[in-house]
Amino acid sequence: MVMPAEAPNLFFFEVGQWWDFAMLFLVIAVLAALAWLAIRFKWAAIALFIVVPVLLTIFWWPHSIPGTQSEGWFAIAKQYSALAGSLCLVALQYFPKLRRNRFYLLIPPIILSINILEAVIRDFQCYSLHGNVNNGMWVWGGPWNIMNGIAGILNLLMIAGWTGIYVSKTNRHIIWTDLTIGWIIAYDLWNVAYCYNCLSDRAWYSGVALLLSCTIPAFMTMGRGAWIQYRAYTLTFWSAFVLSFPHFTQDSMFTHVASQNHAALFLLSFLALAANAGLAVYHVWKIVKTKRNPFKTELYTDLPQNVKIIRRTATDEVKSRIAARLGKIPQELGYLD
Repeated sequence: MVMPAEAPNLFFFEVGQWWDFAMLFLVIAVLAALAWLAIRFKWAAIALFIVVPVLLTIFWWPHSIPGTQSEGWFAIAKQYSALAGSLCLVALQYFPKLRRNRFYLLIPPIILSINILEAVIRDFQCYSLHGNVNNGMWVWGGPWNIMNGIAGILNLLMIAGWTGIYVSKTNRHIIWTDLTIGWIIAYDLWNVAYCYNCLSDRAWYSGVALLLSCTIPAFMTMGRGAWIQYRAYTLTFWSAFVLSFPHFTQDSMFTHVASQNHAALFLLSFLALAANAGLAVYHVWKIVKTKRNPFKTELYTDLPQNVKIIRRTATDEVKSRIAARLGKIPQELGYLD
């Protein structure tokens, strides 16, 4: 769907109706609540990540996807890669031996990297596309696709510290402190720009709503440090919903389309590139200053906000392991009094 040139807009999106905004908040709340349920209760994780996907794969998606904007490799690849990531994190919660397996701890960063790389490839593909490219999905390719693709690559290269992934002693959250607030903001800017560039008809929900559903918990005390878990779970739920009900974002009363404004396309990708480039400079500086290898140990566990997270959520054993990798004791880093 493309917005008529004369339609009123708010620079990035059409003005729309009040119910578009109400649905945005509802989607955010439902996705975050489902993620919390899956984290908190084993039965919810089994139902949402095993039973429901199997049933949908066999009985629903073969009929709901054809002839819609969800048709094609990307939406399907996104669903199953997100589902694989979610199952990996669920296993980490309930099988303690996996938490000490360094090879298993590689799975979350690999799947996160694959998800970013999928989108980067699509951004580069869309550079040369203009108009209706997929059953009514409008794309206006331009330099913004290249800018945002580079931003995604930088964001991917800054994934670090997965050896320090652990399970919270208080609420079963998967804690990955090296995905800092700065990295999350840079990721969100890149991802919303990707949705705006390549999935313009879905950017209101697949970009704004989906990202807020995992970022808001990450800024709250209860979910701080657990962004990867909320991101994997909410992405899995939303991808499944889009495959199940593709007309919701395509042509329903709740459709809220992008403005197709070239200035907006450029600005969003520029902000994503600037944020990720700036963070990349800091990332390299941090590596050089601390002489830490981000592939073997944590890089940011000494940041004040991460010290607070570790003090509150890590067991004494985990605190000792983190400190040992940095050649120190927990008391030196402020993890223990």
